[in-house]
Amino acid sequence: MIGPLDNLVRSLARLPGLGRRSAERAALALVRRPEHLLDELSAALAAARERVRCCDVCGGFTTTDVNPCPLCTGSGRDPEILCVVEEPGDILAIERSGGFRGRYHALLGKLSPARMTGPAELRIQALLDRVQTGGVREVVLALSTDLDGDTTAGYLAERLRARGVRVTRLAFGLPADSGVGYSDPLTLKRALGGRQEVA
Repeated sequence: MIGPLDNLVRSLARLPGLGRRSAERAALALVRRPEHLLDELSAALAAARERVRCCDVCGGFTTTDVNPCPLCTGSGRDPEILCVVEEPGDILAIERSGGFRGRYHALLGKLSPARMTGPAELRIQALLDRVQTGGVREVVLALSTDLDGDTTAGYLAERLRARGVRVTRLAFGLPADSGVGYSDPLTLKRALGGRQEVA
């Protein structure tokens, strides 16, 4: 394969959900008709790089000219309920479900001794500060159900309960070893509706 095309395939293959074969098919489709797909994709990537960023309050995606984001400033949202997620993409998944009307907080990861990710590497202190000053009465932990997600949930529950906040976790609907971003809207809506106290 020629150099520039091989570089494109390797870059695409680094995206989640794309293996080498899928990346190769995507690359060939892009270069076959560059005026239709490649030029549009290049412009969209440049605009995303220039304008998309994480919200200073919740850590979700927003643009450089709208910060804090509409989810943090919208009047139709309950500021007393805060949903904690691992990644900004999880916020998008929960919003698609239509089952949550509170505010969000993205940790930008989860505690993982194997990856050397501790509390200082995540937005945990920002969460505790929001709870302390923002009148939050309930924190919903919408974290993965794997070992690192459970560890993170336990750590946060302990820290949040010490501040007098009700701590709940998504109930049924999320399969074991899965994450919020991989769930369908109906599953997320049911999980939010059936959340329970963290033991």
